[in-house]
Amino acid sequence: MAEPEIDEDSARLAEMGYTQELHRGMSAFSNFAVSFSIISILAGCITSYRIALTSGGPSAITVGWAVVGLFVLCVAMSMAEVCSRYPTAGGLYFWAGELAKSNKRAWAWVVGWFNFMGEIAVTAAIDYGCALTWMAFMNLVWGIEVTPGRTFLLFVGIIIAHALLNAFGVNLVSLLSNISAWWHVVGVLIIVVALWVLPEKHQDVGWTLFGWHNETGWTFGPYVLLLGLLMAQYTYTGYDASAHVAEETRNASRSAPRGIVLSVLVSVIGGFILLYSITAAIPDRSEAGLTALAASDTGLPPAQIFLDALGSPTVAKFLLAIVCVAQFFCGMASVTANSRMTFAFSRDKALPGSRLWSKVNPRTGTPTNSIWFCVTLSVLLAIPSLFNVTAYFAVTSIAVIGLYIAYVVPVFLRLRRPDFVQGPWNLGRWSKPIGWISVVWVVLICILFVLPPLNPVTVDTFNYAPIAVLVVLSISGVMWLAVGRKHFMSGRPVPSDKPVPLDK
Repeated sequence: MAEPEIDEDSARLAEMGYTQELHRGMSAFSNFAVSFSIISILAGCITSYRIALTSGGPSAITVGWAVVGLFVLCVAMSMAEVCSRYPTAGGLYFWAGELAKSNKRAWAWVVGWFNFMGEIAVTAAIDYGCALTWMAFMNLVWGIEVTPGRTFLLFVGIIIAHALLNAFGVNLVSLLSNISAWWHVVGVLIIVVALWVLPEKHQDVGWTLFGWHNETGWTFGPYVLLLGLLMAQYTYTGYDASAHVAEETRNASRSAPRGIVLSVLVSVIGGFILLYSITAAIPDRSEAGLTALAASDTGLPPAQIFLDALGSPTVAKFLLAIVCVAQFFCGMASVTANSRMTFAFSRDKALPGSRLWSKVNPRTGTPTNSIWFCVTLSVLLAIPSLFNVTAYFAVTSIAVIGLYIAYVVPVFLRLRRPDFVQGPWNLGRWSKPIGWISVVWVVLICILFVLPPLNPVTVDTFNYAPIAVLVVLSISGVMWLAVGRKHFMSGRPVPSDKPVPLDK
């Protein structure tokens, strides 16, 4: 039964101008598992918990998670509809090129560069966050002091391990992604049960949902709360992975969009339960207590909550070990998506050295060169963490901005195409309302997360996210003028800027 699906997938890919090069061995569940693993409520929620804790407190952590989740679900559904029509590894930038009424290659080029920047940043943020959690674990178990230098070295080791795992082949990645999905589900269940059964007391519902804490230095409450939403918005990234592995997924026009939407939906529900349980277990809700929690020697407030609330260092270490493994899976899946997007972008001659990055290893069926290329760039992006206290905030901001610009531009272009031919998975008459909600939300967060998170603004607290965005825009613009407009090809050849029929 699988063979006709593969034939249909390959034929659909050929219609978009590509030949089947990657090994198509992923099931629908594996496709979902990759995106679910990258979102990873046991990674983003845990490593960026401090961002929301110090910028709004419980209000930003729990209610903020739910509100952001609803808007992100709109973005995911709008993306999924386009993915169903164009299931290719290039994903977002290819969609933009197909849906633009004019200047098709230019639209694809800009979206591709933002997607590329976002993928590099989110991989750096995930694996650096993984290193933070592992350092917290080692601090609890062996008393190892958490320092920026040690954290960075551990980060490099983790990301190299992820590159090696991805280089072995898609079957191993698929197997580990499946394990990761179940690890996250069971892991969250164990942590939630422990947080409700073992502590002697819990905070009341009102405080857990609407409590307030502010260490940003800013005094305007709404601005502080909006900054705290970065925790949720950053965690809800990476679900475009289902599109990037579409060329390795069977029945991709249905499986990939379902993977996008389900990964977000399950994360919204599971993440809220997890965050509510962690926050309700905080032993000391006074201002001094929350400030001390944010400054925990472990470097990770949830780890300190496990230690203080559960009454058993052994149980706290066990729960943190669950989180450590989940975050390792998360980083592995991020490298998978990152390398596939880079492979596709290079296949269309968009990156320096494209010929090298677009090569597929004939033995493993994986883009080995692009894997190492992405990992190297992620390491370079994380270097400021050695000397800048807001570097993690900045990297997460870059990831959110880069990815969400790439997410929403194809949605915006689709809204301007009344002749859009829907794929097997679609929103029907809800397509336009949900699409416009998505566009407005992304415009808001892109403005928000380039603003300074701490006051006063100094060299140490400066948010370099806007600089990174401007650098990417400048590089992509210069490269477009120098080589892109001559050599860049997004899918099937487009000889002019005349609109190409969507059902061609």
